[in-house]
Parts: sequence; structure tokens; C-alpha cells
Amino acid sequence: MTHLVPLAKEVDENKVTPGVLGFIVFAVMALAVWGLMKSMSRQLGKVDFKETPDPDAETASETASAKPGAGQS
Repeated sequence: MTHLVPLAKEVDENKVTPGVLGFIVFAVMALAVWGLMKSMSRQLGKVDFKETPDPDAETASETASAKPGAGQS
């Protein structure tokens, strides 16, 4: 970066902006994030979230409903 300093004629430190290079870097990063989110959405669409019922939980609920007075307040 120091080899570019002689090319700058008069640089006012209070008026320096990111410029075209900053915009290009930001645009590339934005496109990368958009692509990653689109890919993640596609991959999550393939996932099947249905779980098999837990046999222990099923027997516990049957035991609780078999007790007299269960579920009554």
C-alpha cells in the first residue's frame, strides 16, 4: 500500500472515502452472504423434522392417565 502513496496528489484525511474498491468489496461480501443463505435454505428444505415417538414417554403418559383422578382439578 505504501507504494501507492506517491500516486496520491493531495489527500485530505478528513475527506477520504472507501471509494469504488470499498463498494466492490462490500458487494462481493453481500453476494456471498446471499448465496450462502440461499444454499442453507435449500439444504434445510431437504431435512425431515418428523421424530419417531419415544416409547418411554408413551408408557409414562399411559401410566399417568390410568391413575384415578388424573387430569381432573
